[in-house]
Amino acid sequence: MPIHDTLIIGAGFTGLGAAIKLKQAGVDDIVIVERSDRVGGTWRDNTYPGIACDIPSLLYSFSFVKNPTWSRAYPTGSEICAHIEDLTDQFGLRQLIRFDTEITGLTFIESTGVWTATTKGRKRFQARTVVLASGPLADHKFPEIRGIDSYAGHKIHSAAWDHDYDFAGKRVAVIGTGASAVQIVPELVKTAEFVKVFQRTPGWVLPRLDPTMPAAVQSLFAKVPATQEFARQVLFWGHEASATALVWKSPLSSVVARIGKAHLRRAVADPWLRRQLTPDFTPGCKRMLVSSDYYPALQRDNCKLIDWPIATLSPVGIRTSDGIEHHFDAIVFATGYDVHLSGPPFPVTGLGGRSLQQDWSGHAQAYKSASAHGYPNLFFMCGPNSGPGHNSLLVFVEGQLDYLVAGVTTILDNDLRCLDVREDIQRAYNQQIQRRLSRTTWMSGCNSWYLTADGFNASMYPGFATQYLRQMREFRYEDYTAVEREAGRRTTPVSRTATLA
Repeated sequence: MPIHDTLIIGAGFTGLGAAIKLKQAGVDDIVIVERSDRVGGTWRDNTYPGIACDIPSLLYSFSFVKNPTWSRAYPTGSEICAHIEDLTDQFGLRQLIRFDTEITGLTFIESTGVWTATTKGRKRFQARTVVLASGPLADHKFPEIRGIDSYAGHKIHSAAWDHDYDFAGKRVAVIGTGASAVQIVPELVKTAEFVKVFQRTPGWVLPRLDPTMPAAVQSLFAKVPATQEFARQVLFWGHEASATALVWKSPLSSVVARIGKAHLRRAVADPWLRRQLTPDFTPGCKRMLVSSDYYPALQRDNCKLIDWPIATLSPVGIRTSDGIEHHFDAIVFATGYDVHLSGPPFPVTGLGGRSLQQDWSGHAQAYKSASAHGYPNLFFMCGPNSGPGHNSLLVFVEGQLDYLVAGVTTILDNDLRCLDVREDIQRAYNQQIQRRLSRTTWMSGCNSWYLTADGFNASMYPGFATQYLRQMREFRYEDYTAVEREAGRRTTPVSRTATLA
């Protein structure tokens, strides 16, 4: 069985970006395993009507893979998928990918310094380094609602859309009012006989300015790439500045709240509906929503907002806590993801047989979101405390790509058996992260998927994107314990720093 230099798990944006950067750094022996038959990750899997990104297209792409032909300010899901397919071919990555290959376990063999991955099809892969790029929202599940198995109608999850189901003339429920729901509801009201939207907590909704990208602008971006980079930088710094309102509670948080309330007043005429849709938490505590057609959709004659709590599902529909039973032909669940705050959806076994799922069962922790003590030569994409609350995820991912390239090339160039982050370094880093998190809006009292059941934040990074990128540019060899492959000698260098440009 061949031992590859690097195994990448997942062929979404992050996995493909890792392959591109590693190839550019001279690492050619790469294999990418993907459980689906196509690239694309979450953008391949989510195909519900109205799906689009809530980050501008110029920011929701890698800086090193420019796309001058985005059709509009905010890209649709299909356009993002097409871009991912294009970059796969542009960089010759398709030949590296093993499609229809789902990982079922990952084990580190200390004596050889090799990771062994097992799959559903009983294939095995071995590699000296592994990049976990499966994504935190790769898996969906129906929410745990009483009586859900008793419902006899049609159930659809937003992340597994049933395109064969005809909504025409149907009475439909939508459970959830988050980022997916505000895109789905405006599309459903166009075809369904009646739509009822079940809301647990109203969110902050800001207007969405989504003009088409003129052909002249696309042509300019293609002919003069510096103009696209300039536009990207303007958007980046605008989003970066918003951290002062969304990451930390400040006077600017009140400004965002006023903008949200003004948008609500302009869009919704009925005072009672406005009251139902007014959040009672600080902007940023939950994910901000961006939509200009959600509020108008709720006011259509064939749509109604229900804010009574759901008591149970019944064979014919949904019973709310006020005792009313609502009958539906179909229920759309625009909520419910198996957020992997305790590791990937398969067992990972590290040094001495330790389990990542057990280590992270309380609180997931990693060093710079990329390395976990006890799991040498393993690098996480979108790992613990790497999530942005104000800027593009792909901006943060680019920092992670720089870091993993430095780590992987350090292992390969120095012929190391193990490169394991020191426990004291990881502990000190996470203590600092949690101290900083305590002062953020995410910890201000609302319930969100950012937090574990006991209120621990293992998801978000408490700072500016520029701060995150700065820490990821520096790979400090002395923060790790290294074991050479030949003699098995354990070394901890006093000072050796690889700084990436």
